[in-house]
Amino acid sequence: MRTSNELPGAAGVRPREITAVLPWTPEPVDIGPHSLDGAHHLRDVHQADGTLVRLVAHHSCAVHEATERSLMEALNAEFDPERPELVAALTYADMTTSPDGHPLDVDTRLAEIHSRYGSEHLVSRSIANATPCITLAVRAVQAALADSALSGGQDGH
Repeated sequence: MRTSNELPGAAGVRPREITAVLPWTPEPVDIGPHSLDGAHHLRDVHQADGTLVRLVAHHSCAVHEATERSLMEALNAEFDPERPELVAALTYADMTTSPDGHPLDVDTRLAEIHSRYGSEHLVSRSIANATPCITLAVRAVQAALADSALSGGQDGH
């Protein structure tokens, strides 16, 4: 299983900042995209920190699914975007981890999502539109991790 400790200082992010990523809840709010449902759940049920709530709302290029569902206005009205490096770190964690918690590469994860939903599903269409954004975020974090490894993990903190 993957842990947040596998992202030491990724893009300036501390592991604890992305530990409690996307909660699965027995009673979801369910207005549509799991990014909004998860953000609502964290805010309303757990009174989670605003940074975490905004990260969940905007993770993995959620703007694409919000647009597809005509919820972009609701997303932006309720949740300001979070710092890009934090969003990229959470996107990396989400898109390089299988649904059962095992590490995998971004292309395999994207294929898994398409396979689970089918090519005509709204989620598949959204993910297809979000793929350049997702892969850019994943590659940026991978580069930051590589730079951190090369510099011996010294990030100035």
